[in-house]
Amino acid sequence: MTLIEAIQARHSVRNYKVQPLAQDVANAMRDKIDEVNEKGNLHVQLITDEPKAFKGVFAYGKFSGVTNYLVVCGKKADDLDERVGYYGEQLVLLAQQLGLNTCWVGLSYHKVPGTFVLDEGEKVACYIALGYGETQGVDHKRKTVDQLSNTGVTDTPEWFVKGVEAARLAPTAVNQQKFVLEYIAPKDGGKAQVKAHRKFSMVGYTHMDLGIVKLHFEIGAGKENFIWA
Repeated sequence: MTLIEAIQARHSVRNYKVQPLAQDVANAMRDKIDEVNEKGNLHVQLITDEPKAFKGVFAYGKFSGVTNYLVVCGKKADDLDERVGYYGEQLVLLAQQLGLNTCWVGLSYHKVPGTFVLDEGEKVACYIALGYGETQGVDHKRKTVDQLSNTGVTDTPEWFVKGVEAARLAPTAVNQQKFVLEYIAPKDGGKAQVKAHRKFSMVGYTHMDLGIVKLHFEIGAGKENFIWA
C-alpha cells in the first residue's frame, strides 16, 4: 500500500477487536516512533494490551475494544500541536499500511497512571487509538477542492490540485476542515509557494489539524514541487 492508497483507505475507527498487535507490526510501529520522536522533537509512546484508557467516566466517547494506543507527548511550545499533527499522522498512515486502524482522540480518554512517562516540561497533546478494527470505518461528507483552496480562482498546476485532493482526506477534529491552501505562483525563476491558512473554530485543534493537512498535501503534491510560504 502506497502512502496515497493509505490516505484513501484510512477512516476513523472507534470499535476494535480485543486483539494484541502482531509482533512484527508492533516492532515496525516502534521503529517509526523512534524516527518521528527524533525528527519532530516529540515523545510518542506505544501502549499495548492496556484496556482502561478508553473505559470509565473520563472516556466518554463511543469507543470499544481499545487496548492499544499511542500517547503523543512533547515539550510545551507554540508549534507543538502542529508538529504533533504532522508527525503523528505519519504514524497513522504507517499503521494503515500495516493493516491497522486508527482514530485521533483529543478528549475521550483516561490517563492511566504508570502507562506512560512525561519528562520535564512535557505535556500530553492527544491519544491515537490503534488496532484491528471491527470495520474499516466510513467516509464523511467533505468540502470540495475549490472550497479548500484557490483552485478555480487562479491557474494552478496539476501537482497542487493533487495535493489539495490528498489534504481534503486528512482527518480533522469533528471533520471541521477549517483550513485553506493557497497557491502562490513562482516569481523571477523561483519556486512556487503554498500557504496553509487556519480558519477560526469553536472546537479548537486547528493547529494539530493543520499539521496533518500539511503532511497530506506534501504526499499528494510532491515536496519537490514547492516550498511552504
